[in-house]
Amino acid sequence: MDLLNDETYMRLALNMAGAASGQTGVNPVVGCVVVNEGRVVGLGAHLKRGEGHAEVLALNMAGTLARGATAYVTLEPCSHTGKLTPPCCERLIAEGVSRVVVAAKDPNPLVAGKGIDRLREAGIQVDVGLLGDESTALNEAFNKHIVHGIPFVTLKTAVTLDGRIATRTGHSRWITGEKAREAVHTMRHKHQGIMVGIGTIKADDPELTTRLSVPGIHPIRIVVDAKLAISEHARVLNNVADTIVIATEHADADKAALLEAKGTTVLRCGNGDRVDLTQAMMKLGAMGIGSILLEGGGVLNGAMLKAGLVDKVKLIYAPIIVGGEGAPSAFEFAGPEKMSDALRLNRVTMERFGDDWCMTGYPEGK
Repeated sequence: MDLLNDETYMRLALNMAGAASGQTGVNPVVGCVVVNEGRVVGLGAHLKRGEGHAEVLALNMAGTLARGATAYVTLEPCSHTGKLTPPCCERLIAEGVSRVVVAAKDPNPLVAGKGIDRLREAGIQVDVGLLGDESTALNEAFNKHIVHGIPFVTLKTAVTLDGRIATRTGHSRWITGEKAREAVHTMRHKHQGIMVGIGTIKADDPELTTRLSVPGIHPIRIVVDAKLAISEHARVLNNVADTIVIATEHADADKAALLEAKGTTVLRCGNGDRVDLTQAMMKLGAMGIGSILLEGGGVLNGAMLKAGLVDKVKLIYAPIIVGGEGAPSAFEFAGPEKMSDALRLNRVTMERFGDDWCMTGYPEGK
């Protein structure tokens, strides 16, 4: 039997926050539950950047029953005025809430403990840390972007048991089954951007949109294309979703103008023959892109890993072996000479999608 306690209500708030993943843009996902004398009287989740925060929506539902109640919030209530949104801690104070349970502090320098301090100054009991690790995991992309200014990058690739992403002829559809592909489209829905290299565009001509049995949110499509070799007829340049092509400073100006006339943004990063990926991440972060799903081929995957720009890895293994000399692998880069120097993943978990298995881990140091 599930016990009724603080964790019960905080987990409800976390579930609501998690359900909104992908909807809040660069903002965090937040859930709030208001409880008065053993009854849930208010529920709220932040649903869209610039609109009502979780606390405000929950307090609106609670009405006068908020007075003397306990509010369970997955992230520290803000103490500053955001985009069309007043400070949530002031609203909690005004409504007469007697206790606030906070899962995790907000790493945003504009908040960073100030909301908690303000509530305590007003005489409200504040308890911090309940299910904090789960709240932090929900907002790992927000936490990275708000502190470092660059996107949180999740590298996802479908591979055979022998580590191949295509046969020796380049054929890659389909490595994994239907359930795994549905999971990937759910990942797309939850990320602001999706990134591939020009090799993937030339080989597969993908649209890079979210295709689910219910409507999903399309990520911003990002193509790493140093020389602007992309065809003007590529499906990724259609108007279904926004597209950014990242090239070098030396890429053809006329081709850039042609792409921009079609509504594509051309971002120039690097003066050499290759795109400066670190600079690209900084520019994308400054554009408000806080999370990227990297679906590149072996060369781009390897370059991103080598540059230390990958925060999470998702390898979806299909129970097949293709072999083949020259069959491309998921990671093409000069590896270490010693096994002890290999890149290691920590916090590894496994999840099953039909006959396929997804291994998720974080590169050491992330």
